[in-house]
Amino acid sequence: MLLWVILLVLAPVSGQFGKVQNCDFNITFGVSYECLNMMKWQRSIDYLWDPLPSRTHKSIIFLQPPWTTVFRGERVTLTCKGFGFYSSQKTKWYYRYLGKEISRETEKNTLQVQESGEYRCQAQGSPLSSPVYLDFSSASLILQAPLSVFEGDSVVLRCRAKAEVTLMTTIYKNENVLAFLNKTTDFHISHASLKDNGAYRCTGYKETCCLVSSNTVKIQVQESFTRPVLRVSSFQPISGSPVTLTCETRLSLERSDVPLQFCFFRNDQMLGSGWSLSPKFQISAMWSKDSGSYWCKAATMCYNTTSNSLRSWIQVLIPASHPVLTLSPEKALNFEGTKVTLHCETQEDSLRTLYKFYRDGVPLRHKSVRCEKGASISFSLTTEHSGNYYCTADNGHGAKPSEAVSLSVTVPVSRPVLTLSSAEDLISEGAKLTLHCEAQRGSLPIVYQFHHEDAALGNRSAHSAGGVAISFSLTAEHSGNYYCTADNGFGPQRSEAVSLSITVPVSRPVLTLSSAEALTFEGATVTLYCEVQRGSPRILYQFYHEDVPLGSNSTPSVGKVSFSFSLTAAHSGNYYCTADNGFGPQRSEAVSLFVTVPVSRPILTLRVPRSQAVVGDLLELRCEALRGSPPIMYWFYHEDVTLGSSSVSSGGEASFNLSLTAEHSGNYSCEANNGLVAQHSDTISLSVIVPVSRPILTFRAPRAQAVVGDPLELHCEALRGSSPILYGFYHEDVTLGKISAPSGGGASFNLSLTTEHSGIYSCEADNGLEAQRSEMVTLKVAVPVSRPVLTLRAPRAQVAVGDVLELHCEALRGSPLILYQFYHEDVTLGNSSALSGGAFFNLSLTAEHSGNYSCEADNGLGAQRSETVTLYLTGREPASDPCRSPSDSESQEPTYHNVPAWEELQPVYSNVNPRGENVVYSEVRIIREKKKHAVASDTRHLRNKGSPIIYSEVKVASTPASRCLFLASSAPHR
Repeated sequence: MLLWVILLVLAPVSGQFGKVQNCDFNITFGVSYECLNMMKWQRSIDYLWDPLPSRTHKSIIFLQPPWTTVFRGERVTLTCKGFGFYSSQKTKWYYRYLGKEISRETEKNTLQVQESGEYRCQAQGSPLSSPVYLDFSSASLILQAPLSVFEGDSVVLRCRAKAEVTLMTTIYKNENVLAFLNKTTDFHISHASLKDNGAYRCTGYKETCCLVSSNTVKIQVQESFTRPVLRVSSFQPISGSPVTLTCETRLSLERSDVPLQFCFFRNDQMLGSGWSLSPKFQISAMWSKDSGSYWCKAATMCYNTTSNSLRSWIQVLIPASHPVLTLSPEKALNFEGTKVTLHCETQEDSLRTLYKFYRDGVPLRHKSVRCEKGASISFSLTTEHSGNYYCTADNGHGAKPSEAVSLSVTVPVSRPVLTLSSAEDLISEGAKLTLHCEAQRGSLPIVYQFHHEDAALGNRSAHSAGGVAISFSLTAEHSGNYYCTADNGFGPQRSEAVSLSITVPVSRPVLTLSSAEALTFEGATVTLYCEVQRGSPRILYQFYHEDVPLGSNSTPSVGKVSFSFSLTAAHSGNYYCTADNGFGPQRSEAVSLFVTVPVSRPILTLRVPRSQAVVGDLLELRCEALRGSPPIMYWFYHEDVTLGSSSVSSGGEASFNLSLTAEHSGNYSCEANNGLVAQHSDTISLSVIVPVSRPILTFRAPRAQAVVGDPLELHCEALRGSSPILYGFYHEDVTLGKISAPSGGGASFNLSLTTEHSGIYSCEADNGLEAQRSEMVTLKVAVPVSRPVLTLRAPRAQVAVGDVLELHCEALRGSPLILYQFYHEDVTLGNSSALSGGAFFNLSLTAEHSGNYSCEADNGLGAQRSETVTLYLTGREPASDPCRSPSDSESQEPTYHNVPAWEELQPVYSNVNPRGENVVYSEVRIIREKKKHAVASDTRHLRNKGSPIIYSEVKVASTPASRCLFLASSAPHR
């Protein structure tokens, strides 16, 4: 509450929004005191022109003084106006500043304030007003303007300054100087309109320093009322029915008390007594004559502002029937003096029907009759009565015509009259002469005959009034007397004679030059001669250059005249002359004069469809010499080699087109030559970019077959394309790297090969125009074989002579195809190729097969030899053998030692001497290995599944101990 007291100084003004305040308001907005009185009177009448009289309008705030900007410390009185009246009432006020809003209620509708901010009010029974922002400025110079401006207002903009500012006032509108006011503070806009919209400010000078500018005020001129709309009760009324016209408009809220006047028009003619306060106009009865374009005009009482409605067409509907016209007697052919009766009658009987009679569209005088059973008129025939007759009947809904009836009165022809076409043409040789012969009276058809000195010229037949005419072109022989005759069967009638005298106009002149040569240099003097062969004097000659007059001369007789001048380049063109002796000028044929001017140095321009020239683009070379006489021959050059030429016969430029290739890069020039001197243009350089061709990818390796660990160079090269070129290398569409070739050529990318580098390779070349991809190249990286493993396989644990021994050799690593060789004591047993899984070789054992076995694997990258496996194989032992038991009656079974890679569940044998004694036994172990080449389903491999170690036989050995070893291996024990 305390804040409200600080911000607002409340000073209710007693009484209504009185006359003094209205006068101030009206001085600002240009409304006269007579209008004020009319406003006061207007409040007592109904606002018929407001289309929404029941609408509740917002409250409105008025200011006194009327400015939105004042100096700090001054006060402004706010008046809140409710809908439709000015009386004092309780009013709610709202003040907003810096985001805070304060409300207050006053007993009156006025409030004095002196703080900047946004103000709104609400009168009883009316909605809240629009906000009004007041600025209590601390500036040294301010520009004051009214809150609202309407069309037609007289507006005052006041530039006010504090003591330290000197007012040499300049008013600006939209930052442009509008007026210099000097020491005057007010700028007046006498009759505001939309052109006055804009941003205004003023300036002054501060005594101590400089120029000072005021605040900016925006003026937006508003309409006092909306454009009126004409409402019509019926746009197609029946003839005789009433029509009501209503002119609808709506005043602005700030001008709701301004009285309006209305005026109605039909076809731009004011209706009624003129201006009226009523927006309605009543037409008691509409007739056919009332059809037309209607519109209305609305204006303020003081005529400051007017506005017109759109036009609306009202068509009066008139019912009627067509009458019937009859002649009596019925015969249409009558002589002069015969009495004829015309009778007109309609189907409807009405005392209000008005009948009128017409001949050839012209009403008959005093022949309008009102009657019930039709109307008749009678008259004696004269020559004027021939023609087509009809009548009309009008019962108030519009006149309806009858069908036409023809009446012909037979009359002998009168003496015809011969006339010529015009007085001017009578003396002009070559002019077109028209002879016209006409008899003023006489029945049709009439035959007319034309004569020249009693010689017949021709005849014409006339089937209608107006006579006939013949035309011909005059020559000197046409001088003499002319007459005509007219005849319609009652004997010919002859006209009076007319005399004709022919005067000869000038013939067509001939223009010649002082020199027969048409090619002349600048600075030479040339003389033009103009001459006619025929023509009546006096003759006026006129000389022209391209339709521009050069000079004139006259001669009293037939002859020639001359005109001389010094040549410049501008004198090239067509020359002609005219001769005139009063019958119209005759024009000579044009003579061309070419003033030869050497060509200037031509200008060469190159045009391509894009900023950079590219192979395949269309290059247009344009060459133009800005000065020089045509024809000009242009030559185009590339590196001083002629490309082509073009001749331009009428000046201007020449062009030459090229479809660009890589060879078209270089210097271009052109040459212009018109036969006097050749001029060469400046040289222009053109660089043509060549799109890259499809690159070629090649592999560079130390051997034909790429092997793991080898260095591999990938080389990519586009054989065509402008540099720089960026090369990209790809393995299975995965980018390996990118290398730029700044001066063209190819690029390389190096790899140290692993097994993962097998696959598809490609490369890409791009010089900024369009990337090109090479073909796909497949690389297979070969892996050298590892040292193979030799495995012996037998059908049972105790192998005897005659059993089949299977040798299996496998390299666990290496690229296929692998060739395996099997050896016994370094003697080749055989070979076999395998893609995977190793190779097999079978032997049927004999006593000679004891010894060392090995195998070799080779995939072309180097052979690898396996470890040696030793096999001792014997038949039956002799009785004296110290290693054999006396009770042993069977053959000694071989045992195996250190078999490196036996299959799953195969027995592995080794000779065991645990205590270093002469006791040797065979130890059999079941090796359970999980290898992809093991045959787990073989029943031979499952015999000793139940026991991990099997003691097959114990031997007692004699010396040497080594004789008791049945199988030994160079490989370590597994």
